[in-house]
Amino acid sequence: MDFSNVTNGILRYIDTWEQKLIDLPVDTITNKRNKQNRTIKQILGHLIDSAANNHQRMIRLQYNEKLDFPDYQQDNDLWIALQDYQNTDWTTIIQLWKYYNLHMIHVIKSVDQTKLDNLWQSFEDITVTLRQMIEGYLGHIELHLNEIQELIDQ
Repeated sequence: MDFSNVTNGILRYIDTWEQKLIDLPVDTITNKRNKQNRTIKQILGHLIDSAANNHQRMIRLQYNEKLDFPDYQQDNDLWIALQDYQNTDWTTIIQLWKYYNLHMIHVIKSVDQTKLDNLWQSFEDITVTLRQMIEGYLGHIELHLNEIQELIDQ
């Protein structure tokens, strides 16, 4: 299965957003908040957490038919708080987001095609295949970059 739409989409977001994020004023990234009360720094931090968790799942699903691996969805805000993204250097957050996603492109391109139907169970008891996980990854990035854009436009 070809996931080039996902990998090319991730790369386009990195190319489009890296400089845009770098150029944002400190006040914009630290004070404006979305409906979940997250700042732009915290939203980008959440995207790093998403990359980290999806990375683990995508790798583990290639050697487990059914994966029992914790979900962090119910703990998103706790992850953001414990890592203190709000007080982390902005350039570091941007670069970590960029390079983690460049690695995710490599992981997706290298995925074992025979394992795409392996299953992971979310905390909401939803079964997700490796294929669905990969296909949904880009949409999650898009969702949160749109939130950032809305905050920039305020």
